Amino acid sequence: MEARALTHRYGHRPVLDQLSFAFQGPGVVAVRGPNGSGKSTLIRVLAGLLRPSGGETTLHVDGRATPSRNRQRWIGYAGPDLSFYPEFTALENLTFAAEARGLARPAERSRERLEKVGLAARGGERVHALSSGMAQRLRLAFALLDDPPLLLLDEPGNHLDDEGRQALATLIREEGTRRLVMIATNDEREGALAGQRVELGTRGLGDPA
Repeated sequence: MEARALTHRYGHRPVLDQLSFAFQGPGVVAVRGPNGSGKSTLIRVLAGLLRPSGGETTLHVDGRATPSRNRQRWIGYAGPDLSFYPEFTALENLTFAAEARGLARPAERSRERLEKVGLAARGGERVHALSSGMAQRLRLAFALLDDPPLLLLDEPGNHLDDEGRQALATLIREEGTRRLVMIATNDEREGALAGQRVELGTRGLGDPA
């Protein structure tokens, strides 16, 4: 994942200013910075959900740049803005998404992802009945649905209890051995899982302090 002179503004207020980096997977990268520094904005730009004010990003898969219009095929995204059909069950939501993407074995694949995030026993429950922590686990399952080479997680520990955070740490460690994982977080426990970092509004790029 590469960014070159990436800039984004909300009105006249700059959030990202000439940010450049290149990270190669597998591995884990933490995107850190104070509130309002642009962590979520950066993750959304990388996911193709937000067009930057300037600069560009490029995702290389197997040595080739992927077309920006098809970036969703190569990225798994989980953020607080990711919502589901409340009247569908957790399994139905994932299966519908898998079918819409033309993935093989949509129901079986969805069950596997629910099991991976510790939500297998709740797959038959409607989303509106899930707790906020369970809904967060469902977002993580959705991000993994396509087995993407790049995983973008925006504040993934939100609403998780201690057990959920331990499961999240295990998940990030495992996925970081298979693909590039980028996490927007100020949680020290999540930041400690990363081998590299992007510091927004402070010191720039580097290895963990």
